[in-house]
Amino acid sequence: MPGLPHILFLLYKSTLCFVMSSFVLAGCSGESEPFEKKSFTPDTQVNGINLDVRDRKIEVILSEDEQVHIQYSENSKEYYDISVSDGNILTMENAGNKKWTDYIGVKPSAEDRKILLQVPNALLDTVTISTTNEDISLPTLAVTENINISANGGNITFENLDIGNTLTLTVKNGNISGAITGSYDDFAIQTEIKKGECNLPDNKDDGEKTLHVSSNNGDVNIEFVAK
Repeated sequence: MPGLPHILFLLYKSTLCFVMSSFVLAGCSGESEPFEKKSFTPDTQVNGINLDVRDRKIEVILSEDEQVHIQYSENSKEYYDISVSDGNILTMENAGNKKWTDYIGVKPSAEDRKILLQVPNALLDTVTISTTNEDISLPTLAVTENINISANGGNITFENLDIGNTLTLTVKNGNISGAITGSYDDFAIQTEIKKGECNLPDNKDDGEKTLHVSSNNGDVNIEFVAK
C-alpha cells in the first residue's frame, strides 16, 4: 500500500494538472474580445514616421490629401500608443495589456491584424517601420532622407522607392523584393545574407547614397530603375 507522502504527492500532481488544464481550456475555449476599428490623423504636419508594432501586417499607400492617416483595430488587450513629438515625428507603438493566457487560442482575424498607413509622397524626411510575423508593403514613394524597414518573420515588398540618403532593409525568415529609383552607381551597398539568394554585391563602396540589406533566411531581389 502506498505511504502517506506518496499519496500526498499524487494528490498535489493531480491538482496541479487540473489547474493548468483549466487555464489552457479557458484560453482556448473563450472567445477573444472583439476589436474596434479606429483611425488617426495628426493635427499637424509631420516630418517623419516611426511605426514599431508586433504581429501586424503593414500596408503603406499614398494619401490623397498630403496628410498622414493610420487605420487600425484595437481592444482593451491589444492597443497602441500614438503620439507626435516636438520634432514632428509620428510614433505608433504597441502598448497592450495581454496576459500569457491571452496568447492561447484563436488569434485576431486578418483584417484586425492589418495596419493601413497612408502617407504623402515626397513630403516626409524619414519613414521607419518594424513588425513581426507579418509582411510590409510600400508603394512608389519618395522621402528626402531615410527609409528603414524591418520584418521579423515576414516579407518586405516595395515599388519604386526614391531615397534622399539611406535605405535600410532587414528581414528574418522572409524575402525582400522591389525597385529603387536611381542607378546602381548612385548607391554604396552593404549586404549581409546568411541563407538565401541575393542579386546585390556583398560590398560596394562608391555611391552618394547608401543601401543596407540584411537577411538571415530569405531571398533578396532589388532592381534599380531610372527616374
